[in-house]
Amino acid sequence: MIAVRKSQDRGHFDHGWLETYHTFSFADHHDPNHMAFRTLRVINEDYVKPGEGFPTHSHRDMEIITFILEGALEHKDSMGNTSIIKPGEIQRMTAGIGVTHSEFNPSKKEMVHLLQIWIFPDQKGYEPSYEQKVIEPKKKIDRLALIASPDLRDGSVKVHQDVFVYTASLGKDKNLTYKPDSGRGIWIQVVKGELWLNGDVLKQGDGASITDEKLLKLNANHEAEFLLFDLA
Repeated sequence: MIAVRKSQDRGHFDHGWLETYHTFSFADHHDPNHMAFRTLRVINEDYVKPGEGFPTHSHRDMEIITFILEGALEHKDSMGNTSIIKPGEIQRMTAGIGVTHSEFNPSKKEMVHLLQIWIFPDQKGYEPSYEQKVIEPKKKIDRLALIASPDLRDGSVKVHQDVFVYTASLGKDKNLTYKPDSGRGIWIQVVKGELWLNGDVLKQGDGASITDEKLLKLNANHEAEFLLFDLA
């Protein structure tokens, strides 16, 4: 079964400095029909204006992934990490027993466009930790590149949960397939372009939950970039 979550049906707020879209319930957006998908709790698509950002705030017991689409994001946290995250990189932060951090757009001219992703951990009480890695561009061209996993496979960042996160960039008229293991749930989020999923058209910002499908056929009539979450 495939259930499409259209971009325009997401929660949307324009705070002036931040324009944000919530795939699942988050903050002031409450949608009882879209609270989460398995252990995938948050996919927020954010546009942050130059010189603006999220002041210091706290998290606990959550796996947080930041994926930059355009621009750059400056990160500072209570673990002593200071970094700039750019397109082609992935950041993972385990909030665990508690962490504070801030996120700002360091540019004076360019907007930063990003996805903020939260995943429930497999248990509470982890020590906070941080990772940031470059995703080799060639690994995701017309194929799935593993970028987050519980076992660090293929150079992925570690998440404390039975979830495997892939990214792919499909060129025009390119396609690939994915065969989920029995009982797994799949979420696909389109971040650029247009993707055909078993005959359904997904455009930028669209997502889809997939259960009990033996084979996923992914095709790009035009260029497309997307994330695929394989969840227990």
